[in-house]
Amino acid sequence: MSSGETPRHKLPPGSDEPLDGQPFPDSLDPEDEGGDSMLVIPELSAMFPGVTPFLPRFLPQVPPTFMGLTQGFCNLHDFLRHLHDLGWYGYLHAQLADQAAYVLVYEGRTVAAATITSTGEQALGELLHLYEQGAPLNAYALPSHLAHILSGVGSRAWKFNLTEDFTGLHARPRGAIFYSRGEIVATMPCGMSYEGAFPAPLRPQTLILPRSLAGWAHHQYSLTLRGRDALNAITTVHQSFRSQHGGVGLSFLRAIADRQTPAEYAMRSDVALHDLEPMLQEFLRTGVVKEQAG
Repeated sequence: MSSGETPRHKLPPGSDEPLDGQPFPDSLDPEDEGGDSMLVIPELSAMFPGVTPFLPRFLPQVPPTFMGLTQGFCNLHDFLRHLHDLGWYGYLHAQLADQAAYVLVYEGRTVAAATITSTGEQALGELLHLYEQGAPLNAYALPSHLAHILSGVGSRAWKFNLTEDFTGLHARPRGAIFYSRGEIVATMPCGMSYEGAFPAPLRPQTLILPRSLAGWAHHQYSLTLRGRDALNAITTVHQSFRSQHGGVGLSFLRAIADRQTPAEYAMRSDVALHDLEPMLQEFLRTGVVKEQAG
């Protein structure tokens, strides 16, 4: 914890922790650690209070980092590539009339998404569709630990079980608690009609656009004779391929040889899908791989 962060406390499940930013009772102060009786837990305000989907319901109110981006000004895939290069943490919001999409970004990777009707990859596709239809896009930066906590918020809540290393969101009718490694880092006066938890994954997994929007990524490809030579270290084709595509290209080519689709490779290796598309197109153009029929 940095010197500028608000101190955090552990609490047992079901405790009456305050949600109004007031000091905890003396009985909960870590006096044996020299604690201050006026230590408080920060309370976050909801950016989208009253919305139905779980993910946007718990997104905290923060100033926009990018605001009003449009398709005519910035290609969404290029913008996502920029966020990936930055290793950015935060969330995206696009709205057109009564349609809205929300996407959480962790380490520059899209890891959670929601609309009124869908979550996950389908909701990510709806964000792209709204943006292409003219919806302005806003991006809001978050601290990395909050982005991690929110990465577990999906379409279903689980029974809450506070463990020493629990990271995730605990939601109740009277508010939500943000936990990181068993410690409370923030609260929010926004909850659900029932009690439930959204555990965060140890490492959030990258969302891939659905087949209808990124069919190429779900297709099967195979190596040509030239492609097999590119993996053979004693050939001149290998030397040429390595100098052009480097270790990343060789790793991708080996995955194709192992019958992985680009989408499967992207998920297993944490490589951004939009970085694989131009590489795959070059593999096809130069006759290193070919698309399998059917």
